[in-house]
Amino acid sequence: MCGISGFLNLESQPATNRAVLAAQARGMADRLIHRGPDDVGTWVDPEAGIALGFRRLAIVDPSPAGRQPMESASGRYVIVFNGEIYNHGELRRRLLQENLGPVVFRGHSDTEVLLAGIETWGLRKSLEQAVGMFAIAIWDRHEQRLSLARDRLGEKPLYYGLHNRTLLFASELKALVAHPAFTDRIDREAMTLFSQFGYIPAPYSVYERIAKLTPGSLVQFSARALRGATGTLPEPTAYWSAKEVAEAGQAARFSGSFEEAANQLERQIRETIADQMVADVPVGAFLSGGIDSSLVVALMQTQSSRQVKTFTIGFHEAAYNEAIYAKKVAEHLGTDHTELYVLPAEAQAVIPSMPTFYDEPFADSSQIATHLVSRLARQHVTVSLSGDGGDELFGGYARYPLAVAIWKAMRVIPAVVRKPLARLVSTAPPGLLNTIFSWLGPLANRHGAPDPISGKLYRLAEMLKQRSVEGMYCSVVSQSSLAASGLPVPGSVFTRPEQWARLDNIFEKVMFLDLMTYLPDDILTKVDRAAMSVSLETRVPLLDHRLVEFAWRLPLDFKYRDGRGKAILRRILEKHVPPTLTERPKMGFGVPIGQWLRGPLREWAAELLDPRLLSASGPFDAAEVDRIWRQHLAGQRNWQSELWKVLMFQAWNQARDKSRLQQAA
Repeated sequence: MCGISGFLNLESQPATNRAVLAAQARGMADRLIHRGPDDVGTWVDPEAGIALGFRRLAIVDPSPAGRQPMESASGRYVIVFNGEIYNHGELRRRLLQENLGPVVFRGHSDTEVLLAGIETWGLRKSLEQAVGMFAIAIWDRHEQRLSLARDRLGEKPLYYGLHNRTLLFASELKALVAHPAFTDRIDREAMTLFSQFGYIPAPYSVYERIAKLTPGSLVQFSARALRGATGTLPEPTAYWSAKEVAEAGQAARFSGSFEEAANQLERQIRETIADQMVADVPVGAFLSGGIDSSLVVALMQTQSSRQVKTFTIGFHEAAYNEAIYAKKVAEHLGTDHTELYVLPAEAQAVIPSMPTFYDEPFADSSQIATHLVSRLARQHVTVSLSGDGGDELFGGYARYPLAVAIWKAMRVIPAVVRKPLARLVSTAPPGLLNTIFSWLGPLANRHGAPDPISGKLYRLAEMLKQRSVEGMYCSVVSQSSLAASGLPVPGSVFTRPEQWARLDNIFEKVMFLDLMTYLPDDILTKVDRAAMSVSLETRVPLLDHRLVEFAWRLPLDFKYRDGRGKAILRRILEKHVPPTLTERPKMGFGVPIGQWLRGPLREWAAELLDPRLLSASGPFDAAEVDRIWRQHLAGQRNWQSELWKVLMFQAWNQARDKSRLQQAA
């Protein structure tokens, strides 16, 4: 796991002093030292106007033979590569057997194998054959072409954009900001999406003219062509498509029995985990005690001659504490388990660092606990496996059957009734709704959720306004928009039918939407930034693309049956862990943000939510934010998700202002 960065000067006469280019590349790379504390490297070609920067976290082949930027054997290609190619041993053997060219290996790094593959097979075919997680930048010296590529599911980040005739790219935005050509302007339209989802979905970023490369895609820039162009960049192309995978899975369903599928899936997960346990540094795993992480740890332990090191975070608030369950699973499996119970003050102490970790507004409050468990794990290991992806692939979220039920109920109600009903509920005061529907409170909050019934009714009203499954599900997964009026909302997967998979059932349609949006832009972003902030590599075995392709072939009732999701994962897990240890409502690494905002975080929040400060910063409706803040403090409605978005933007914006002042000084 590493950090990559660089730039391509597109002026008609790009020649620049070598020392200046190298200093700029080093300045960008050094902003990523947390992603790669072990080594730093730069490569520049002044005549071409290209510079590459690299920070290294040595995982495989920590010798000098694994250093980057790395040139291919012929000298044609130069690469910076962040991630892991898990099948690099197999690819190396194939390259040597095919003998299609002079393949000579100086070390045993996956980067060197990838370069040899590109020289032998070409870039696209090499990407198609690589199994792993990665963000890649490769310069072709013959063609004067820069290529950027990102892994299929979006585990590793990659940003790029054209500012002042300079094409910039990096693993994180902070490296782009360090380049003198970068122009610091917030994309106010992208902020409307952040107001909805709590994250900024690809291809957008918080900055104008800076994009996230979408998962499974490749984009190539010809220096010769762009130097004669007006500034329009080419569009990325997909080398792997989740849409095509989902549709192909529906067309070629697994024809065997449930038990046969479970056995085949277990073999595949076991093999994937074996590949991902390979490293030249200590490896462990996050363990929440839920289905996914318990399965990953169980299959790790069956293949390890030593106790697997496992890690979890505990909270003294019972509704948020999974540590007791994780400990029982660890004891059953015999892992070397480490847990840390965090006091509220300790968790709150990391909140000011969140803007630095994420570089752009990001408002999944479990980011706090994810950082804490990463920090704990890094004291013992350099690599940690996680169970992310199980919910999106195997129907684990409670909102999936809920979305099906809502859509079916909506179709019964005529449109002429739905719209006025939605308007009536939307405009009713929360106190009135809570009083009228107080009898629904115990049912709506059966898992201890602190949101009054009015909050759920408002969300239902938004759903009633929608005309498509995708629009309805967008209402399920988004919160009330607090964006200032007049700002247009850019298109997203939810509003672009050409990106929707043609699937027969509602359940799989909403699972697909999560695979395209929530998984890469929230879950994987959260884990990557939280872990890399402490120089910890995370690996996600359930997102091996071969597993993803097999999962989409499985009939829906192999995933969701008897009112529960992840049926096939449960079947595999029960061979290793008694169901009594893992069967419970899903928590995740959550924190009681709603309570904290009324208590120990109240003063911090009140300062950031001051209407004058909100009006000055721009993207949010200051009056509306003030209204919901007062309702939250009064306990009329739990606005924690909406308020956390505003707070994370305000904290990010303050950190940005402070950084600009420091640079000016």
